[in-house]
Amino acid sequence: MSEKEAWAYQLDWLNIVTILGLDTIDQIPEDKRISVIKKLSKLYSPESLLSFIPQELDELVASELKSLMEKELRTHAKQKERMEKQLRNRMPSVKRPGVIGIDMNDLKDLPDDVKKMFSKMFMQNEGDDDKDDDSDDYSEDKNSYYI
Repeated sequence: MSEKEAWAYQLDWLNIVTILGLDTIDQIPEDKRISVIKKLSKLYSPESLLSFIPQELDELVASELKSLMEKELRTHAKQKERMEKQLRNRMPSVKRPGVIGIDMNDLKDLPDDVKKMFSKMFMQNEGDDDKDDDSDDYSEDKNSYYI
């Protein structure tokens, strides 16, 4: 770097990455970093660039990088949105508090003794000897399982 570009040592690249909404500095190509530094060195004198507050200098470099990296930033935003959508779809929705939906396909990989325990708990036969459950004075929801 020449003396004209000495102001570039003041840059806080972590702050610039945060302003751009990226995750790491590796997402900014080296050639684009160099071209922004050279462009700003041509537009402003070294004394004026050194007189900037570091935050203002970071914002200036970030705005120049934003114009240079439009395509990369758009693809990064789409990818981030897609990942968030996939994460939301994987998380179980909480429709009723206290009730957790059970997908029976998830239970097929369990050991046999655990399967038997679940079948006794959840899928009782109609011919059970336990008749006192039917004569409850309380009106319960017989269609859902509460955990």
